[in-house]
Amino acid sequence: MKVLSYTKYLYLLVAILSIYKIIETWSSVKKIDYMFVAFAVVSLFMFFFRRHYEKKFEDRKKGKDK
Repeated sequence: MKVLSYTKYLYLLVAILSIYKIIETWSSVKKIDYMFVAFAVVSLFMFFFRRHYEKKFEDRKKGKDK
């Protein structure tokens, strides 16, 4: 189950790499590659979504331990 806690950081890494690729493409060709924009948006959404639910499950687990 520890592996699932690290997947949110993989989403963040994909978002950072996608944003880098968007900036690189824009600076050289002056066009936006919408595929990388979609990757960045979805990856950022998944990062915050996973982080939110991980905290929610931790709070639920702490509540049951009391």
